[in-house]
Amino acid sequence: ECTRAVRTNLLFMSPDKPYQTLLVTSPAPSEGKTTVAASIAIAMAQTGQRVLLIDCDLRRPRIHRVFQRNDVGVTSALIDGSPASAVATETQIPNLSIIPSGPIPPNPAELFHSERFKRFLETATHAYDRVVIDTPPVVTVTDAAVISTLVDGVVLVVRAFSTRKDLTRHAIRAVSDVGGHVIGIVLNAVNFDRHEYKYHYYYY
Repeated sequence: ECTRAVRTNLLFMSPDKPYQTLLVTSPAPSEGKTTVAASIAIAMAQTGQRVLLIDCDLRRPRIHRVFQRNDVGVTSALIDGSPASAVATETQIPNLSIIPSGPIPPNPAELFHSERFKRFLETATHAYDRVVIDTPPVVTVTDAAVISTLVDGVVLVVRAFSTRKDLTRHAIRAVSDVGGHVIGIVLNAVNFDRHEYKYHYYYY
């Protein structure tokens, strides 16, 4: 239900010009961005739209673990100059396809700066209604900031009671400084049993 709420917000946030390409990142590792990216992609596919989930975390890829496939992927397409549809794999979920990372390269940031990657993303937007991209943490490396300039919006995942506020501000600034657009933040792993979320808390 939480993911459906996020999906609804994303779909109606810009009704005149819907966000077709979404980048999901986080300030630091272990904040749940891959789970959130996969969940958003699944929720959008459930509306009947053709959705493509791309793993652009070429440093610590995770999408292939979720969907059990990583023989060809982003790096394969960039080496061969193949369109996104040529390396996309359908999943058991109707309307959802994935492109895992593929073999990990020694220079991910340089790949994302290339014209081939821009053309790769263009072929993805022509073939699918929605494209969701999982990337490395934005504060740790520059990959997410580079890709943020090529997408419609960025969703930042922060972990409740874990991610520091100054790190979150740094992440937002890292995206905005290069011209990217943070459209929202997902507060992940909220524990409603904690005192901060008790209903009586608001009476004090």
